[in-house]
Amino acid sequence: MSISKLLFTGLLLATLGVSGCSNMSHQDKTTVGGAVAGGVAGNLLCGGVVCTGVGAAVGGVIGHEVGKDDKKKN
Repeated sequence: MSISKLLFTGLLLATLGVSGCSNMSHQDKTTVGGAVAGGVAGNLLCGGVVCTGVGAAVGGVIGHEVGKDDKKKN
């Protein structure tokens, strides 16, 4: 693992750890989880910053949709 990837991963984990998730809704948590998983998947598939960003965006949208509460739908 290169030093830049290690630094970026450490910075990301520190940011998530400091921000906390205690006051986040279920949908917010699934959005964040999807974005993280999508970013990791995008990075593994292509290895570039653009692929990581696109993967995070797509994963965030999917996580947001998965986390929707069915009771709120009319």
